[in-house]
Amino acid sequence: MINKSFLISILFTLIFVPILSAQDISFTGKWKTIDDKTGKEKSIVVISLDENGNLTGQIEKVFRNPDEDQNPVCDKCEGDKKNAPLVGMQILWGFAQENKKNEHVWNSGKILDPKTGTIYGCNMTLDESGKKIQVRGFVGISLIGRTQTWVRIEEEIEEK
Repeated sequence: MINKSFLISILFTLIFVPILSAQDISFTGKWKTIDDKTGKEKSIVVISLDENGNLTGQIEKVFRNPDEDQNPVCDKCEGDKKNAPLVGMQILWGFAQENKKNEHVWNSGKILDPKTGTIYGCNMTLDESGKKIQVRGFVGISLIGRTQTWVRIEEEIEEK
């Protein structure tokens, strides 16, 4: 005879653990961007899915030194982003999950560097823990570019 609590724990494991694990590997959420050259925190970017199922990201907060403008604009950007505030600006768009079997990689996106106003091709790879993203910006092919590591923000950290 099978113990009811044992059966319930097995059902819980089979049903809910995969759901919880899938949430951990999602790209969506808040991410702290880290400058690949200085190692300093630069901003918080919120990544979400757009109406077409592609990833998009907006700056929610920028980290500035006290002597810097606390409400910076993209003075080197072109078009509708020219002189627009960085907070609220979309800097990621168009990412598609080309290999549906590998939910850890999204390709063929674009990323805007607000410091230079330059738009780069971009690929993103989420680590197995779901806590870090390798963001690879490049010109032409991904071999020629730079990679930043972004770190997932837990809600309690955000209130700093």
